[in-house]
Amino acid sequence: MSTVFFDIDTQIDFMLPAGALYVPGAEKVLPAVARLNRYAAERKIPLVSTVDAHLENDAEFEAWPPHCVAGTLGQRKPETTMVGQIVLNKRSVDCFTVPELPGLLEQLGAERCVVYGVVTEICVKHAIFGLLKSGRHVELVTDAVKSLDEAAAARMISEFTAAGGKLTNAGAVCAW
Repeated sequence: MSTVFFDIDTQIDFMLPAGALYVPGAEKVLPAVARLNRYAAERKIPLVSTVDAHLENDAEFEAWPPHCVAGTLGQRKPETTMVGQIVLNKRSVDCFTVPELPGLLEQLGAERCVVYGVVTEICVKHAIFGLLKSGRHVELVTDAVKSLDEAAAARMISEFTAAGGKLTNAGAVCAW
């Protein structure tokens, strides 16, 4: 079974306290994200990394404060997570709005998808349910995600497992 890792939006504006739309505690999952990304690179497992790349006056800023504006420091990923990635820029919470993604999944032969990043109940949610909808086996790395609303994240995780998704952790993934 061909595996692809998905690092969802682990960008400075979300991951670090000085970020424009900081997710409280997100920096605590960075070691697990970096470990997973290194593991994928070392084993030549494809790693797809989604990143917000907003325009200065993006419509999304009506719902959330400006963040991850293309070309800014906040739009970058922390250096510890940067290893051999296929980076997909997006302007929406849903990575499936990126026209290249379906073709990329086919090109990579993605059957099994290991997903982690931020925010659990927003962008990660769109990624895991989009991957499930495409008929792929999807695993969520629970110690490498961070949420803004724990109750909403718990509901989403319950829906995910009910839909056939699996939960795992970085240690289990890196023990393959």
